Amino acid sequence: MGDDGIDEVTVRALLEEHHPDLAGLEIHGPVRGWDHQLWRLGGELAVRIPCTPQASDLLRKEYRWLPLLAPGLPLPVPTPLRITEPSALFPRPWNIAAWVPGEPADRAPVSEGRRSAHALAGFLAALHQAAPRDAPGNPERGVALDSLTPSFDRALRGVASLVPDGVQEVWNDAVAAPAWAGPPVWLHGDLHPANVVVSQGALHGVVDFGDLCAGDPATDLVAAWMLLPAPAIPLFLDAYGRADEPMIRRARGWTVLRALGLIAIGRAGEEGLPGGKPTWGPAGRLALDRVLASH
Repeated sequence: MGDDGIDEVTVRALLEEHHPDLAGLEIHGPVRGWDHQLWRLGGELAVRIPCTPQASDLLRKEYRWLPLLAPGLPLPVPTPLRITEPSALFPRPWNIAAWVPGEPADRAPVSEGRRSAHALAGFLAALHQAAPRDAPGNPERGVALDSLTPSFDRALRGVASLVPDGVQEVWNDAVAAPAWAGPPVWLHGDLHPANVVVSQGALHGVVDFGDLCAGDPATDLVAAWMLLPAPAIPLFLDAYGRADEPMIRRARGWTVLRALGLIAIGRAGEEGLPGGKPTWGPAGRLALDRVLASH
């Protein structure tokens, strides 16, 4: 049984009601994400069911934009294929998307650093194109870092006993770096280990585009410190080819901010609290170690 009382019987009934051509496929799951639960449908599809109040808006945003971006991206992504409006069986919209095979990197960390560095660089170079004027914004992604200093201060206080010295200095340096002066570019917005998948040790796909928005590309460069073994980070930066010193400084700041969040969610998971993810804490601490080593 998944969240919101959704089980395989309900998923099958939803398919029979709205997508009878798919209702005979095998169903496996659920896999619980942050805002959605996923049920694998056959070998190539996924049923995505929202399970948080904001999930419906995120799902509609993905359905609007991701099919336009996906053809230009060199890694598999969960392209939405169909969206279904609320009904008596389920009171929110839900969708059917492409299944991205692999294991989440918080459970199967990247070990093939060179291959993954080039794969990540190619993905972000392809994604980071100038966004149209009506692209979505996000007050916590792609923005000037100084606007997030209160969030950073709260996050650091919340897990201060679990993080090494030096994190404040990284943040201060990032805030002091020159701001992004280019046009807003497309961003994934949430590139941490649970939002990418790994196959045979290498980065294989990127999932969960709920924070898709436009802004400063440094926001997405957190992926280097979040995902890659330390020796592969310079390889990524060279292959990406667009990261000057100010962007790298800002990216380190974004990384420590996101890592503090992972550590807090990891601690909640260790304590058995709602919304906790035990595998996120080690990922966040490892990201901080990589940033501090390169600062």
